[in-house]
Amino acid sequence: MIDNIKKVLLVDDDQNIRFVAQMTLEGLTEWKIIPAESGKAAIETAPKEMPDLILLDVMMPEMDGPTTLKKLQENPALRPIPVIFMTAKIQTDELENYLKLGAAGVIGKPFDPMTLPDEIAKILNSVKR
Repeated sequence: MIDNIKKVLLVDDDQNIRFVAQMTLEGLTEWKIIPAESGKAAIETAPKEMPDLILLDVMMPEMDGPTTLKKLQENPALRPIPVIFMTAKIQTDELENYLKLGAAGVIGKPFDPMTLPDEIAKILNSVKR
């Protein structure tokens, strides 16, 4: 599954997190990272770019991650794209809720930049598609 990743849509309202994640992932993988600063930007960008993976912040102003995911899933072409939530809040019940919404998995913040690609690979490899 991880070998199919070429393009990743990275959605986070925090510019520093976008910067660190983009530098890390582009430095440690062959992936092209497409940054988006909001749920609205993700919804506009995803159909144009057709990423292989979406990394989606949970807590964002205006439109949070779960709402963004629901909107993305309204487009049949985007439904097969795995979405991994990134959040500082990972309680068991929240994690279960994110998975019920259709997320492939959740990565905690702050994340370790050096292990981020491995965390993504672990989640994607565990998803039965």
